[in-house]
Amino acid sequence: MDIHAYLRRIGLSARPEPTLDGLSDLGLAHLCSVPFENLDIAARRPLSLDLEAIYDKLVVRRRGGFCYELNGLYSWLLRELGFEVTLLAGQLMDPVTGEPGPERAHLVLLVDLDGPQLVDVGWGEAYRRPFALRVGNEHVDAGIASYRLDQDNGGWRIVERHDDSLETNLKPTPGWRIAYRFDLEPHELADFEETCRWQETESPFFTGHRFCTIATRDGRRTLMDDRLIVRASGERTERRVDDEEWPALLDELFGVRDAPT
Repeated sequence: MDIHAYLRRIGLSARPEPTLDGLSDLGLAHLCSVPFENLDIAARRPLSLDLEAIYDKLVVRRRGGFCYELNGLYSWLLRELGFEVTLLAGQLMDPVTGEPGPERAHLVLLVDLDGPQLVDVGWGEAYRRPFALRVGNEHVDAGIASYRLDQDNGGWRIVERHDDSLETNLKPTPGWRIAYRFDLEPHELADFEETCRWQETESPFFTGHRFCTIATRDGRRTLMDDRLIVRASGERTERRVDDEEWPALLDELFGVRDAPT
């Protein structure tokens, strides 16, 4: 890995120290620079979980991706920077019925630093700072969302609540809901191959929509099918977009040029 090229990709000029502050700054920079998007899936392009291929896509070609790509590559960067990282598997919950989805449908990271810290740059509206693994711990991103850690039959779960007036349609259900369950069994990136194939060929959400979304320091920008949604400083605007607008908007708002549209 060219560490400095990756850091430049996320807007950092200096190598952060392997501290909690360094981890926090690194994660926020990543969320505000590398979008969460399914453009390859929408275009029926097969994905790769080979780390060098993901590096080429996210760093060299300046694309985004989804959890296996984003958190998978980020875990490599963290290890290169001296952090101790474990890959964990999450199970998603249907936001309407509460029914559990496939196992290993989400990849989340655990960093051992001043106690275990959850880190996630691959969830559409993730907590933006390291989240200490502690029962009942709450994390609030003001004007964006609140998160809580609960134990769940010997495992863990992330519960989240998004401001109804600030919805991006990536999280359409108001109030508190289970984002995902997980346990502390360590995994390798290859363990997610089967579910990755399901996500890109069968998942109703990933195969039924086309989207690109990225965090900003005070909100979020989202292209979702035929809508552009911009949140900034607690204000939300939305307008319809045509297919012809997608390439220019991807470039202007997300820095994405090398993408199928």
